[in-house]
Amino acid sequence: MSRETLETLVKILLPQEIFEYFDVIHIFQDATTIRLHLEELNLHPQEYHADKLISKGFLPESTIQDFPVRGKAFFLIVKRRKWLNETTGEIVTRNWELVNEVTRMTKEFAAFLKEFSRHSSR
Repeated sequence: MSRETLETLVKILLPQEIFEYFDVIHIFQDATTIRLHLEELNLHPQEYHADKLISKGFLPESTIQDFPVRGKAFFLIVKRRKWLNETTGEIVTRNWELVNEVTRMTKEFAAFLKEFSRHSSR
């Protein structure tokens, strides 16, 4: 199966809102496992709209196990972005609880954020 076909399938399976914040970087599959690697886009968090932010790479990856797909274990490996806030000199990340509060979203994306928040390090 081509990468393009896999990405299309992933976009059908996962909540659409995920792709507003993340890009599919890599898809790995073998006989028992599917691993989908997501990387947060360089879109500044709304709560820092007045500050100058510079991307400073990523936090360590978080792994979230989702429902099996066709009998294979399905894992999301997520890389969250971090920024240097030049206004304050602090390193900042997107506040996913705030995204959850202010965004109209599907139940699936809300469930993703809830699970994601449990695995995220600040």
